[in-house]
Amino acid sequence: MEYRLTDFLPTTKKELELRGWDEVDVILFSGDAYVDHPAFGAAVIGRTLEAAGYRVAIVPQPDWHGDYRDFKKLGRPRLFFGIAPGCMDSMVNKYTAARRLRSEDAYSPDGRHDMRPEYPTIVYTKILKELYPDVPVILGGIEASLRRVTHYDYWQDKLRPCILCDSGADMITYGMGEKTTIALAEQIALGRNIKDIRELPQTVYLARKEDILGGITEKDIVMHSHEECLRNKRAQAENFRHVEEQSNMMHAQRLIQGVGNKYVVVNPPYPPMTTEELDASFDLPYTRLPHPKYKGKRIPAFEMIKFSVNIHRGCFGGCAFCTISAHQGKFITCRSKESILKEVKQVIEMQDFKGYLSDLGGPSANMYGMHGRNLAACEKCKRPSCIHPQICPNLDTNHQKLLDIYHAVDALPGIKKSFIGSGVRYDLLLHRSKDEAANRAAQEYTRELICNHVSGRLKVAPEHTSDRVLMHMRKPSFKQFYEFKRIFDRINREENLRQQIIPYFISSHPGCQEADMAELAVLTKELDFHLEQVQDFTPTPMTVSTEAWYTGYDPYTLEPVFSAKSPKEKLAQRQYFFWYKPEERRNIEQSLKRIGRPDLIKKLYEGQAPVYNTQKSYGAPKSYNPNFKNGSRPVESKKDKRKRPGNKKY
Repeated sequence: MEYRLTDFLPTTKKELELRGWDEVDVILFSGDAYVDHPAFGAAVIGRTLEAAGYRVAIVPQPDWHGDYRDFKKLGRPRLFFGIAPGCMDSMVNKYTAARRLRSEDAYSPDGRHDMRPEYPTIVYTKILKELYPDVPVILGGIEASLRRVTHYDYWQDKLRPCILCDSGADMITYGMGEKTTIALAEQIALGRNIKDIRELPQTVYLARKEDILGGITEKDIVMHSHEECLRNKRAQAENFRHVEEQSNMMHAQRLIQGVGNKYVVVNPPYPPMTTEELDASFDLPYTRLPHPKYKGKRIPAFEMIKFSVNIHRGCFGGCAFCTISAHQGKFITCRSKESILKEVKQVIEMQDFKGYLSDLGGPSANMYGMHGRNLAACEKCKRPSCIHPQICPNLDTNHQKLLDIYHAVDALPGIKKSFIGSGVRYDLLLHRSKDEAANRAAQEYTRELICNHVSGRLKVAPEHTSDRVLMHMRKPSFKQFYEFKRIFDRINREENLRQQIIPYFISSHPGCQEADMAELAVLTKELDFHLEQVQDFTPTPMTVSTEAWYTGYDPYTLEPVFSAKSPKEKLAQRQYFFWYKPEERRNIEQSLKRIGRPDLIKKLYEGQAPVYNTQKSYGAPKSYNPNFKNGSRPVESKKDKRKRPGNKKY
């Protein structure tokens, strides 16, 4: 299908004139290239506002240097400016765990690095407030959402206050922002001053004590102040437990935190969207394409997801290093079968579609249709994870609804195969509940997945082999990975398939010692793995793992937790991923002797002649999806490893 320029939201003055507009209601400034697709936040918010009758424009990746012409070209909006800094945190998008520049920016044309500043939320807001001091600036997206209270910033290596303090913006709409943004636009359109709008769910504002709506009451959770967190790391750890619990409650409490002579007020989130509301968001008239201005240019993140379809929102895994629960929450909202099939049919009509869906999934591949049997119990639950440390007995883990979706999609003319690229929770597949129908569906799903939805390699995420480390990660025992691999191999033999299982692992996670990584090397060798999908832990705002890494305390038990922090410590752990490389052997043998585990040398290198080459390689293997989609980690390619840690600048 050929699209006209007016099928996209306008990005320039000329495009406004094509629509006959002399004014817009809302102008969105995006740190990403403009891709009109439901996987890109700025497009979702823009289309949502448009459907509600507002005139919306998007300025993608404005030039923040010089005379600020990109910030002036569309003039002053009638209602507000919205800042959508990007689908990924700007610093995770730009830098590796070793704080080195990534090989490309996945959300910029041709992967260019110079299309967005660091912390675009702050940079864009300051410019807009300088040019239009009386126009409200509303923050949204991952960067603001995960910085809504005091947080640790790994790249500055210090605690930062709520991003409203650093940016000067008027309000944050955190999480998935469709409902909040519409409610806010309605209130401003009625003539209300942004400083008087204090009641909206899922918003954050700064106020003096006397200006807090309703005052501070016993129903509020008053957290340690920013200043107390600067003095006392334990206070920061205690704060985080409240943040995570309230982010994942059906009926949350208001959070209040002092900073300077003001307070950050975090209003509770909206209840999870209904299926009808989620369908409405996905059924908006997206072109599913990059704006025509990018013709001939490659946008890496779009290439990753152009033939994929997201079927649900939310994730109840609660992995300690993941931000999904803080942004989307743990409750699953599913799209209807009709909505999913409608989008798949749109993909089939795309010009270069060859019949293969790259992913039919979500934040986690196999949570579609799952919920608590007794919803009254869910409404009172504070657990950030429904499956850790054990699967909740109230959770309905039946995979039948998901199987129905797979079968309906695969039956469509034009679909040759639908792959599952999202992460599969094998603990849900192995779980044996009291519901025999659910157990049968899990077995059927496992065979269906392996036989019909794997493109030769199935990626799963055990993350580690040590059960102690896995407890810190909120991941299941490695024994379950053994069990799943046994089933995977058996089904492959029975069906005469030659598929591989590809595990993801993380080094330097809080709680992980060097000896744990050495044992990981031995166990994965016994499984005949030469690891490819690996990642050094990167502290990102608003995760349990980051708070433990920074504070040294588990936020829930307040017990001390060790973390490898220095480049030397982190490299000492990471090297064990690559025990099979000749250039790594000498250093690994020396390290095993140093930590008192020479017994593992024989297990790793029995029958192999010693290697005396001391030249060390710092090249990285293939790694994670640059789209940072569905909770996966970002790419750290060979180009990312140009410099050796410890040489000059780190």
